[in-house]
Amino acid sequence: MSRRLGRWALGAAAIVFGCVGYAYLTLPDVRVLATENPTSTAFTELRAREARADGKTPKQVQTWIAYRRISPALTRAVLVAEDAAFWQHDGVDYDELQKSVEVDWARGQLTRGASTITQQLAKNLYLSPSKNPLRKFRELIIARRLEAELSKQRIFELYLNVIEWGDGIYGADAAAQAYFHKSAAALGRSEAALMAGAIINPRVMNPLKPTRRLNRRQQIILGRMGEVTPPVARASADDLAEDERRDEQK
Repeated sequence: MSRRLGRWALGAAAIVFGCVGYAYLTLPDVRVLATENPTSTAFTELRAREARADGKTPKQVQTWIAYRRISPALTRAVLVAEDAAFWQHDGVDYDELQKSVEVDWARGQLTRGASTITQQLAKNLYLSPSKNPLRKFRELIIARRLEAELSKQRIFELYLNVIEWGDGIYGADAAAQAYFHKSAAALGRSEAALMAGAIINPRVMNPLKPTRRLNRRQQIILGRMGEVTPPVARASADDLAEDERRDEQK
């Protein structure tokens, strides 16, 4: 019996090692992103497949904008909403990751998100929305590679230009034009907070026709940007995290 268990354990370890090794060896080369802007991503290709499966023509509206031209209000709002520690971490926020693991362990399921902007970029560029642990492992490794090969500013520029911001709308400039008829360079704080609040579920939350929930997220983000009363700002981090947990459970 003990020998059988030993062989089973050895076989399981070999499978795990093989999967991890395969995931590591097939990681993409991110160095080209230092000088080249991607024309498509894993997410745009996924949405195109979904559209064709529904008998629709894939839509991709995207206009690249340099980081230095993006409204500071938008960059601040996105940091507040998605990754306040972005400029300090190395691609992975270990404090948030630990909290995520603890919550998931207690619930017995993968529900709580702890992805940094760099991890979200890795997922958008190369991976899928799956919560598969192997996919998450690849995301973590790619995020570390992005941080090793690119500047923080370049990572943030890529993120703001490739993320989904509505049905067929990708990047900050295309979103600003679609929702407010202006460049991402001209966004004010209120507009920026609406756009940042919609990132959590961009195919449902429309800054042009904000729901009560999106309006509330806007106020939370503005509070953390110094626009509303301090009591709202103090409660904002937990409120945004609860929004994320609800969406991830759907």
